[in-house]
Amino acid sequence: MPSEPDGDAITAKRALRAELRERRRIRSQLERDSATESLTQQLISLTTALAPEAIACYLATPDEPETRPFLRWATEQNIRVLLPVSRDDGLLDWATFDAADESSDLIGMPVPTTEVLGPIAINDVGLIFVPAAAVDRGGMRMGWGRGYFDKTLGSMDRRPPVFAVVFDGEVVDELPRERHDQAVDGAVTPSAIVRFSA
Repeated sequence: MPSEPDGDAITAKRALRAELRERRRIRSQLERDSATESLTQQLISLTTALAPEAIACYLATPDEPETRPFLRWATEQNIRVLLPVSRDDGLLDWATFDAADESSDLIGMPVPTTEVLGPIAINDVGLIFVPAAAVDRGGMRMGWGRGYFDKTLGSMDRRPPVFAVVFDGEVVDELPRERHDQAVDGAVTPSAIVRFSA
């Protein structure tokens, strides 16, 4: 699908994000727990298959698919895990996950309290998991509107495989897109690992 005029895409995305945010907010604890268990197994399966020495992921907020059990597993396997830390210039710094204390960055996202590394630290990972509101079957990812991950992915010379982490039902046929949006290679949901063709 060609890019929509950015104004139309922005409006469409705003409405879709509000709907997706509300759907996530009303999930029961039982649904969340079940999704976490299944998602953790899918993330482990993909990581085991690709066998990276280091990955980039993120600490989930309360409404996002939970990543912490997977992150703990990864560190137990001696896989280096880098987590994003937001900067005020729109870029991401990175910090190593140690399964210990957490804090919040400047936009309120959970982050580890380990040493902050610069933006280029992500160039050393072999697999990237990114948060998303939804992703379409063409690989287009829709985030929450701040653009941090689009800037990061767009600036990488050699990108390893990138997978969006979403709930079931958030892999859709088509999403509105803007010129700066970055595609992903696949999506991981509680029930499936979905790979998109290039």
